[in-house]
Amino acid sequence: MENSPKIAIDARMVNRSGIGTCIQHWLQDVGYAVALGDQSELEPYKNSVPKQIPFKCSIYGYKEQLKFPYRKLRKEKNDLLHIPHCNVPLFYRGKMMVTVHDLTHLVYPEFLPMKLVHLYFRFIFWFICKRANHILTDSESTKRDLLRFYKADESKMTVVPLGVGNEFVRKSKSEIEYLYEKFNIPRDKKIILYVGNLLPHKNLNNLLKGFAKMNGKEGCRLLLVGKAFNGRTQESQEKDLGLEGLTIHAGMVNQEDLVNFYNLADLFVLPSLYEGFGLPILEAFACGTPVACSNVSSLPEVGGNVAKYFDPKDTTSIAHTLENAIDDKGKYNSDIEAWVKKFTWKNSARQIQQIAAEVVAK
Repeated sequence: MENSPKIAIDARMVNRSGIGTCIQHWLQDVGYAVALGDQSELEPYKNSVPKQIPFKCSIYGYKEQLKFPYRKLRKEKNDLLHIPHCNVPLFYRGKMMVTVHDLTHLVYPEFLPMKLVHLYFRFIFWFICKRANHILTDSESTKRDLLRFYKADESKMTVVPLGVGNEFVRKSKSEIEYLYEKFNIPRDKKIILYVGNLLPHKNLNNLLKGFAKMNGKEGCRLLLVGKAFNGRTQESQEKDLGLEGLTIHAGMVNQEDLVNFYNLADLFVLPSLYEGFGLPILEAFACGTPVACSNVSSLPEVGGNVAKYFDPKDTTSIAHTLENAIDDKGKYNSDIEAWVKKFTWKNSARQIQQIAAEVVAK
């Protein structure tokens, strides 16, 4: 667009899980003029972003503040800087738009390794509320959290929901058949899929306890996908709960296997105590798989009336919801399709473009 603002983005986290997914799609669709980051990681996006400024530095802490390419960015004369996470450059003086994905560090400070980390994030979110020209949040839930913790200006906050990648589609049985042998999955069992890590707010312990209470669990297998499950990390707890032989640790998988796992599963479960959005819900829906998830934070926004919900702190509630949802696959196809179509990366990018133009015009 001829009169579109010249936007720069800090893209250092492009290959991280979660936030990286957002940055990858935004780099393709928003129309940034400048990207900051590791040039080797930004190579796939050189046709979408004409100018790249080298910036290799770990996130958080004083080093990224000192090494931020303030002068190089100023020479580009961009109209606006988009920070897609909370690690804002404290000494940047131009117009700035910040995406806040979640406030886990403030909502659950007990999960942080030390009080200093909590104080750091309290300051950085306060700074964002005071300094940013506009704040984007993935959900109404995160927006409410910001307003709860800070006296933020609601007029400069906008909810921009995330989307679901085009690779998440329904597959034929023949396309996913190989998974049974590759991961030693029994063909005659119902598959409950969990994708994630062992961070405390992910609430895996309660999921295992709920699964242990589930009637008919012997006819199911809990399939655990993610880097945390490369080893038998939860083996002792699973043994104590009587779940030996009822769980499968798939470990880290590639994107193709992940899409196929969503298709293979009879049910996807997300037991988190807190999420800023809950993108895996949409990914499961896009593959035609029903979802059971927590009834807290942003998850009801993402699951709508299509998902089934439980209290993540009540293991009996988890068990009953799993029992009621395990046979749902194929029952709500039209509802799932209609719901997931509301969330696209194109829509997300379009909103960012529009908000950026409004911020620059002020």
